[in-house]
Amino acid sequence: MRSYSPDLTPPWKKKQAPVPEVPAEVDLVVEEVSTGFCGAVIRCEKTAEGPTVTLEDRFGKHRVFPLAPRGFLLEGKVVTLVRPSSAPAGPARTASGSLAVPGARARVARAGRIYVEGRHDAELVERVWGDDLRIEGVVVEYLEGIDDLPAIVAEFAPGPDARLGVLVDHLVPGSKESRIAASVTHPDVLVVGHPYIDVWEAVKPASVGIAGWPVVPRGQDWKTGVCRALGWPENTGAAWQRILSGVRSYKDLDPSLLGSVEHLIDFVTAP
Repeated sequence: MRSYSPDLTPPWKKKQAPVPEVPAEVDLVVEEVSTGFCGAVIRCEKTAEGPTVTLEDRFGKHRVFPLAPRGFLLEGKVVTLVRPSSAPAGPARTASGSLAVPGARARVARAGRIYVEGRHDAELVERVWGDDLRIEGVVVEYLEGIDDLPAIVAEFAPGPDARLGVLVDHLVPGSKESRIAASVTHPDVLVVGHPYIDVWEAVKPASVGIAGWPVVPRGQDWKTGVCRALGWPENTGAAWQRILSGVRSYKDLDPSLLGSVEHLIDFVTAP
């Protein structure tokens, strides 16, 4: 004879046991139950459809999920993610990942400067390192290009108390930019760069919502070619604002740019 449970309530009508509610703090690693996507929390936002959490996996891919009840696994156990409280769980950090200094006032500008190659580069540096630079008193200025870099350096007249850092696009062996950079040998000038044709590429594609940066054939304007390949309006100013809006912290940038900018800040602020 078969034995039956005295509880004949269908499974879908049974009350589920409660699960822990866990604040979706940045860097918490969880797995979304329906897709199996595993990643670290990078932000938690309130939207018109309800609160969401954005996860980043180990390949840098981003996925956005609703904060549904029993929607995630934490260390193999089902949990409900909730929005973190407004009070920070630990020390606040700037967009660059540095410890924030509450109430800190901007320092009087140093004589030293950081020059970057273009307005977009300057805006990106401001977005991520702006708080740090104001505390250190470092001003960022942009150049229209580096063809006249040796003359620009001479006019700046760098010295031990007025160091100059320069960030260059497409600084790779054999490029025009690398030859110009090599011609600057002043001890109080540091020229560093990233390998990309334009600073747009230093933003992780996932942060912009694209699969990858397209390859633009030689001879075409690179930014216009990117807009065409992605199906965006051929308005490079609007395209840049779209890209910049996806940058919330250093985690949205390629490490090659992060290291270069940090190196420049250390060089200009060194005693």
